[in-house]
Amino acid sequence: MDKPTSFLFSGIHFNRKKFANDFARFNERKESENSTEMLDLVETVKHEPEEELVSGKKRKRKSRFPEKVEGFSVFKSSESEVAIDQKEKTETNIVEEKKEVNRQIERDALLRKKHGIHISGHNVPSPLQNFAELSSRYTCKPYLLHNLAELGFREPTPIQRQAIPVLLSGRECFACAATGSGKTLAFLFPILMKLQPGSKDGVRAVILCPTRELAAQTTRECKKLAKGKKFYIKLMTKELVKNGDFKKMHCDILVSTPRRLQFAIRKRKLDLSRVEYLVLDESDKLFELGFVKQIDLVVKACSNPSIIRSLFSATLPDSVEELARTIMHDAVRVIVGRKNSASELIKQKLVFTGSEEGKLLALRQSFAESLNPPVLVFVQSKERAKELYRELAFDNIRVDVIHADLSQTQREDAVDNFRAGKTWVLIATDVISRGMDFKGINCVINYDFPESASAYIHRIGRTGRAGRVGGAITLYTEADIPFLRNIANVMAASGCEVPSWIMALPKLRRKKHRPSRESISTKPKDEEEEEE
Repeated sequence: MDKPTSFLFSGIHFNRKKFANDFARFNERKESENSTEMLDLVETVKHEPEEELVSGKKRKRKSRFPEKVEGFSVFKSSESEVAIDQKEKTETNIVEEKKEVNRQIERDALLRKKHGIHISGHNVPSPLQNFAELSSRYTCKPYLLHNLAELGFREPTPIQRQAIPVLLSGRECFACAATGSGKTLAFLFPILMKLQPGSKDGVRAVILCPTRELAAQTTRECKKLAKGKKFYIKLMTKELVKNGDFKKMHCDILVSTPRRLQFAIRKRKLDLSRVEYLVLDESDKLFELGFVKQIDLVVKACSNPSIIRSLFSATLPDSVEELARTIMHDAVRVIVGRKNSASELIKQKLVFTGSEEGKLLALRQSFAESLNPPVLVFVQSKERAKELYRELAFDNIRVDVIHADLSQTQREDAVDNFRAGKTWVLIATDVISRGMDFKGINCVINYDFPESASAYIHRIGRTGRAGRVGGAITLYTEADIPFLRNIANVMAASGCEVPSWIMALPKLRRKKHRPSRESISTKPKDEEEEEE
């Protein structure tokens, strides 16, 4: 008998002879069970792989017809190798592209830092290294680059490096840069690149300027830049507003002041529905209370859903920026240098004169010692401009005056004579301080203290333009001392020396200084009335 499987029955003997019949019956049943198990095993062997014992564990043998497992093969096929190689190459390319993007971001950041360019907004285009990049990146037409070279532009200014790519990329733009930094070219160039010349689809670009003089200047610069191509560039003059046939008029680019454009839209039914570019030059002045309704009308008239709006100015107060954002979408903010600051090329100086009489003496003394024309003199009103002109007219100085009471022809003649060098000293109000570009003005004199820091920046910005050095002298009296700190901050920010006692004065925020001043005239009133 086999050894029992348990120790429970150890020592018990089983008598086979006595229980032979029962034992035989048990054997028959066991054999039948074994035969049944063998049959089942034979059938399963046909379908399942054989098993063998290896070190006490079962391992499946390879079947004659192995099942295919998806996504896995012992031997790599040529197709799978190609797929893996392509995947690896794609992953490598993605990594390299990310690295190149990061390197480009670093290069852009270094270039912006070098030129003092500050931006805000997402996915801002890379700044220009030079004008030649306009051909490689934006397929600029050769005639534009040729005209740039003829006009003496060799390298882009900081504002041009960033604002031009932004506008060419179809993004809207806030741009703030010092006076004389080339903002006009920064918005004219993208317009001329994108528009097709000689189209009969109506007005496709509108440029708004706060003054007629600036509008005329912008029109001249635009025509110079478009030389060689048949662009229809129109200045909205008084005659055009009254007698122009806007339905038949061919016009690609329209330059205007807000009032004249408002009149043309309301009374003459000027259609601006196809305008692709709207530029607000000297935008802080345009968003002042007197112009807001007119600007709103123009913005609504330019109803093209794909229009690109841009704002350019030397000063951009927070209030103006907030108001402007209501009409703009996804705009990029570009600031060169410090916001609301003057050019570092201007040597600024404060001169105390005590009283109004002292100012006239200081001005005459300055001219006697060193008159280096051309010189621009600013006063706070047209009445004071007339008075100062009468005082200086017989001082053996070639002096002229420009103010709002003059006709358009007289104003144009005054500006042209000053540009031509026939006039040495031009007396003006703040109307001339906005955007007017006079070549090579050596000195600006603020005869009357400016009403705000913004007005000061625009006044002295007539000098120190396009890389040239200039000077600015501001005369002040006892009445002006409380407002000195506002001007002193601008001077200090542009690197000029300011006395410590002035910097210790309290700063008067958002307060304009426009006092009633004594008459400039030194003649008795009887003589003045006789002359008139």
